[in-house]
This record gives sequence, structure tokens and C-alpha cells, in this order.
Amino acid sequence: MTSVRTTQAVIFHGYGATPADHWFGWLAEQLEHAGVPTRVPALPESTSPSPDRWAATAAEELGIPGRDTIVVAHSLGCLTVLRHLASLTGPWEVGGLVLVSGFVDPLPGLPELDDFIGDGVDLSGIRERAGSLTILRSDDDDHVPVDLTDRLSGLLGTSAQVVPGAGHFLATDGVTTLPHALDAIV
Repeated sequence: MTSVRTTQAVIFHGYGATPADHWFGWLAEQLEHAGVPTRVPALPESTSPSPDRWAATAAEELGIPGRDTIVVAHSLGCLTVLRHLASLTGPWEVGGLVLVSGFVDPLPGLPELDDFIGDGVDLSGIRERAGSLTILRSDDDDHVPVDLTDRLSGLLGTSAQVVPGAGHFLATDGVTTLPHALDAIV
């Protein structure tokens, strides 16, 4: 008997956030309504993140993903997910990868994250293993300079979709829903 796997989604928050913040719960609810079981794990100590502890959580939540897995990440969560995927040695793939305000370079306005960011991550092979890849950025992000998200896009062989006026996609920027991410998945 062949087992049929159901598409699942995992949403990773970023620095200083929790699973209940911003648009994460809204997106999880929309995906659940569309029949996609969704998890939004809490990354430990998000206001003082440890790359090792975040990596362990990503590994626990994603393991070796398959075509049935959709991964959504925001900000520092993007770097965490990309590092996990880059660390996998065997065959893997994801059905979809949605990166929101992603980056792999130090952030001029947040030097406290320099140790976490370090030298970024080697992105070779990631694009080829993602069934679909969507990178979202705003035109007025005051946390992650838009050129850093555009650089990530270029490294992944794509271009970012611009969501005008969304800031860093935080609730304080007025972003509590993110239809662009939902559209990239369903």
C-alpha cells in the first residue's frame, strides 16, 4: 500500500516575534481552511536568538522536507530556514518556499544580530530543489534594507515581488494579513 502524504505548511517567525504576531496566525488559518495542515513553531528566545537553538528548531520542524512541504519564513526566520536547507546532505525538496523580508547579510540597523548572521549561508542548490519560490519585500522596509532582500533574490535566481507600503511586514506596519503569501501557496 502506498501512503499518500498531504501537503503541509510550516511558518517561521523572525527576530523578536512569536507565532501569534503579525500575519502568521492569519496565514495559518487561511491555509488550514484550504486543507493545508499548518504549524507555526516558536523559535526559542526570539529577542535574543541563538543560531544553534533556532537551527535545532528548524531541523525538528522540517527534518528532510519533501515535495509536500511548503515553508514560509519572515526576516531572520528566512536565514534560519535557508541554513537548515543548505545543511541537508541527502536528497530533499520543498513544494514551495516563501521568504518575506529575507536577507543573508548583516543588517546595518541591527548590529546585535551580526553574530547570528555571521557569513550568511551558501545558497547553492536551494532554488533547484524548490518547486516554487516567492520572495516578498516592501518598498519601505526600515529593518531590512530592500537592496539586501534584492540581493537574496538574485542569489536565488529570482526577483522579489514588491508589496508597496508594507514596511517590514509587522503588525505595527499595519500588516496583519498577507494575501501575497497565501496566493504564492494556494
